[in-house]
Amino acid sequence: MYALRHKPVPRQALAGKLPPRQRGVVLLVALIILVALTLAGVALIRSVDTANIIAGNLSFRESAVHAGERSTQTAIDWLQPNNTTGNTTLHSNNAANGYSAVRVDRDVEHDEAWEAFWTRVTTAPGASADGGSDAAGNTVRYVIHRLCEGTGAPHTASCAKSPAGTNVGGSFSAGGPAQISNNQVYYRITTRVTGPRNTVAYLQTVVAL
Repeated sequence: MYALRHKPVPRQALAGKLPPRQRGVVLLVALIILVALTLAGVALIRSVDTANIIAGNLSFRESAVHAGERSTQTAIDWLQPNNTTGNTTLHSNNAANGYSAVRVDRDVEHDEAWEAFWTRVTTAPGASADGGSDAAGNTVRYVIHRLCEGTGAPHTASCAKSPAGTNVGGSFSAGGPAQISNNQVYYRITTRVTGPRNTVAYLQTVVAL
């Protein structure tokens, strides 16, 4: 007996050529681009947030400075009526109004921090005066230092003097301790402002009255 052998049926030829098999390269490139775009978006968001924080901090700082300037005017308003001839109110310390008849300087040579300076000058007798608060949340305190080496009347307390004119002799320099021959006295007002977001600002103003 003979076994029947079947001829293999030839596959029908497909028109054209089969495309090459993809090995995931396009997917990998797409993922890399997607990650890069995501990182760029995150960086942009953080940049905008940082810019907003900086702008907010500058706004708080400007608000604190304005509050300090108002407090400085309050201190000047207290000084002016007490600076009249014959009034001895400013000849000695007045802790209730944050006033010291003797100058206390910041130790610039050793780079004393403003907070350390403030703590030092607001101890006895320099209890700071209340400069008020505002709707922005700023609280103000200030101290006033008469730029003199001691208490008493200005002409006996070795106070800072005005700059000498061009026709005036002598070896004293401007701002140095010396006897003064007029009623003009220098006062230094140091203002500390605390506000929102732990904002702390210091202002110093020197006035001659």
